Amino acid sequence: MLRRRHLLAVPPSLAAALASPGVRAQPGYPSRPIRLLVGFAPSGSTDIVARAMSQKLQSLLGQPIVVENRPGAGGNIATEQVSRSAPDGHTLLLGTIGPLAINPTLYRDLPFDPLKDLTSISRVGLVLNVLAVPADRPWRSVAELLAAARARPDTLTCATSGVGGAGHLANEQMNALAGVRTVHVPYRGGGALLADLVSGKVDYAFTTALNAVPQTEAGKLRLLAVPTAQRSRLLPQVPTMAESGLPGFEMMDWIALMGPRDLPAPIVRTIADAVRATLTDPELVAQLAERRVEVEPSSPGELVQFLRDETARWAPIVRASGSTPD
Repeated sequence: MLRRRHLLAVPPSLAAALASPGVRAQPGYPSRPIRLLVGFAPSGSTDIVARAMSQKLQSLLGQPIVVENRPGAGGNIATEQVSRSAPDGHTLLLGTIGPLAINPTLYRDLPFDPLKDLTSISRVGLVLNVLAVPADRPWRSVAELLAAARARPDTLTCATSGVGGAGHLANEQMNALAGVRTVHVPYRGGGALLADLVSGKVDYAFTTALNAVPQTEAGKLRLLAVPTAQRSRLLPQVPTMAESGLPGFEMMDWIALMGPRDLPAPIVRTIADAVRATLTDPELVAQLAERRVEVEPSSPGELVQFLRDETARWAPIVRASGSTPD
């Protein structure tokens, strides 16, 4: 299970990489622009991270990084495309918890296996989520929200950005731990969800802090909790779900960089080193923190084990929810 760590100091070799015109694993790589696929629409957290990282990465690798959005099927379309790409390091994926850890259980006929058909390069960051309610609702704590859910079973509505997504499974986890029943209202994206949450058409949502915090500052939403094991340094004033009476509750939405299967080890090392250098750049760290994303680099081997752990952790929750992608 993922645990937050203090930001790593830049090793001397990476400090040198930051100052050099490019990083080379072997002669000839990269030989052309690198495509970085994102399985979601522009302006979301993953897209924002991709575009912020690409500016730093291309200065290290010596070739342009072209971000391509391939939304659809919960991130599966982009993931499958990368899994079928040539293993030359010129097509990469910025993936998320959905296609890399949840969808293998959610979808019966997933056309790829993240652990077999992709190469792990580096974890990138943690996307902070929050439990938010419209400002006109009376609930000022998770306990009050759950009390209302118990008093009116199958009545309170929870908005999420899709079946089987991080928000949906966070709500399933809350319902199971608290012994309540609420109504799941899936949306096709964060924009429509946010509009209905702000207007009060739904009762609450597990959604990204990127979307919720500005509306909270505008007085339109209220934050009840963060679904993390410890308080986030990005929103230290907001209590955790565990502090709010649900011990053991944790839901981390994360982003990781992946390549096609059989990506040569020298290329993996080059990209992983460039990512680590990029994610220890103070300017980028601050830029992502403003968007409520906490950088979290890893080695390729650490990412492989992390994906195994996350897949095993969420499989029973997905099955218990009875969710299907239809």
